[in-house]
Amino acid sequence: MKFKLGLIWRIVIAIALAVVLGILTPKIGEGFAEWFVSLAATFNMIFGGFLNFIVPLIIIAFIAPGIAELGKGSGRLLGLATAFAYISTIVAGIMAFFAATTLLPGFIDSIGSGKVGEATREAATAFFELEMTPIMGVMSALLLAFVLGIGMASIGSKSMFAVFNEFNVLIEKVISYIIIPLLPFHIFGIFLNMTYTGQVTKVLSVFAVVFVMIIALHLIMLTLQYTVAGTLSKRNPFGLMKTMAPAYFTAIGTQSSAATIPVTLRQSRETGTSEKVANFTIPLFATIHLSGSTITLVSCSIGVMLMNGMPIEFSAYLPFIFMLGVTMIAAPGVPGGAVMAAVGLLASMLGFDESMVALMIALYMAQDSFGTATNVTGDGALAMIVDKFTKKEDKVSTGN
Repeated sequence: MKFKLGLIWRIVIAIALAVVLGILTPKIGEGFAEWFVSLAATFNMIFGGFLNFIVPLIIIAFIAPGIAELGKGSGRLLGLATAFAYISTIVAGIMAFFAATTLLPGFIDSIGSGKVGEATREAATAFFELEMTPIMGVMSALLLAFVLGIGMASIGSKSMFAVFNEFNVLIEKVISYIIIPLLPFHIFGIFLNMTYTGQVTKVLSVFAVVFVMIIALHLIMLTLQYTVAGTLSKRNPFGLMKTMAPAYFTAIGTQSSAATIPVTLRQSRETGTSEKVANFTIPLFATIHLSGSTITLVSCSIGVMLMNGMPIEFSAYLPFIFMLGVTMIAAPGVPGGAVMAAVGLLASMLGFDESMVALMIALYMAQDSFGTATNVTGDGALAMIVDKFTKKEDKVSTGN
């Protein structure tokens, strides 16, 4: 039997190896240390350039057919499900913003403020520069994806939909076979440079506190979702959460909402959701409901911004949260897919550079499975809510 090391463990090994080598190489010699770190920085420059190039293509490939697919749903049920999923995602993002901006600044200040790069040595740079200009900006790609997606849905174009579905498969192959396998090397280079400059202790300390805060927020969000569902159905919310627990633990193992659908569907029916609503909403929510991932992305991005001394304002962050809810609708179905879909927004709306994006990816991947587990467990609550509203509307329409 062939043993395969999961992505999260490869990233953990990459970070640990980077810290060890970042400490040991200067003891061999400053010249060798600078050359070795510069070699890693050169790889990061190439990988980062390619990632920037591919981001607009990811947005078009996943959002355009995703929106077109939503247009094929069954009217009222689709509208209700989409509305509740989006509201849940936005509420999760806003809650994460206020929690992170309340809790993190004091902690990060206590371990030293200022940019991550300010340290005992200057960060090593690449041996050369290679420009990889994206074919369009992130916002242009988003607008084009919306126009194409809505257009395909409105005219019912099967030929265009088939083309974009194949384009979707092609880009997912790029993510699965190029970006994801090389990601640990990219993170290795970033952490090697941070260890070399003397800032890695601060970063890892922030990682720990952000991780704990995110798990707590996930549990609070699930309690809120099931309190609403339990109130509407007159059921004990904690009993409902216990019923959905198998879906939570399955998602932790699979790191995929799609792979967990059979378990989520089975447990959703056990909560009392009608078969018709469960069969329609659970597969849909696996794609469009990302409250757990949104909590993680918002919390991690605020942590990274605070580490780099960047200003954070709710008026500037709210549009990012709104766009996040849309952009992740068709996030690539691979571990870390949500953060890959959000890379463009991080750069265009929050001003993240390549090293900040790499930190963000590392932070996100550290608890990706918990975010996915929160997403799918919350799907059960939303299915109950949609079922309740559907039954109410059916009563009104039949005059009962």
